[in-house]
This record gives sequence, structure tokens and C-alpha cells, in this order.
Amino acid sequence: MNIDHEVNLLVQEIHRLGSKNADGQTSVKFGVLFSDDKCANIFEALVGTLRAAKKRKVISFQGELLLQGVHDNVDIVLLQE
Repeated sequence: MNIDHEVNLLVQEIHRLGSKNADGQTSVKFGVLFSDDKCANIFEALVGTLRAAKKRKVISFQGELLLQGVHDNVDIVLLQE
């Protein structure tokens, strides 16, 4: 599996589902991303892709790990447009 390719796909999906926040950055709630049908078909391990993107400083979010239900309202912010 090509992690860079998965991270690029994630950036595209954040642009598709997200909106600009007060700082002018694109952000999306984890619950929106997780429950989207297209994302479910693209990403086998969405949480793993999110962690890889965070490690590469492409996105940011609070905490280390996001779980469905518990973290649905956590903002995932795109750091690189």
C-alpha cells in the first residue's frame, strides 16, 4: 500500500467534505469523514491514514487516535492546501 497516495486521497476528500474555518484553513469533522460512503470505499484503514497524514504534518487534530462515536466532533484541519 502506498501511504503517500492514500494521504493525497485523504487531502482530496477533506477538500470535498470540508469547509474553510475562521483561520482560512479547510477542516472537516471526523464523524463526517468517517461516515461518508465514498471515504469508506476508498480507505481500508481511515484512522491509520489520518495518523500517517498527521505524522507528515499534512493535517492536524486533537489527540493521537480518533474513534468513531467518541471523536465525531473533532476537527481535522488541513495544514497544506
